[in-house]
Amino acid sequence: MTRLQRLRRKADRLGLRVYYLPMRRLSAISMPDGSIGMDPDKQESQACELVRLAHEMGHCMTGSFYTADSDLCQRRRCEERADRWAIRSLVPLDELKHELRRGHTRPDELAEHFGVPEEFLRKSVAYYRDARGLL
Repeated sequence: MTRLQRLRRKADRLGLRVYYLPMRRLSAISMPDGSIGMDPDKQESQACELVRLAHEMGHCMTGSFYTADSDLCQRRRCEERADRWAIRSLVPLDELKHELRRGHTRPDELAEHFGVPEEFLRKSVAYYRDARGLL
């Protein structure tokens, strides 16, 4: 079972409903009722889809929603909370530390191990190192 399949199952267990449908401008969106919309034509890769789904799940699981009228600070806070949830879900700290101890330190190797884009892996490392002081 792929990481994406496992994440979809987790969403189901958490009571989140994921719908794949075409959207004009967005690649993904989440709603306070636990609905998540994903545009299948805008997912560049399975790794990108995995991160987008985890991010949208993060909005739902942390209650971090905003509206078109929300100010920039509110939007940033909500996006950061969703990102942190996605990071902790897709690149768990214990597993990251284990891989680093095994000598896997190249970002591309780690990204492949976790099934995420390299940019997301770098964001995850920065979160654990800078924001949390854990690496």
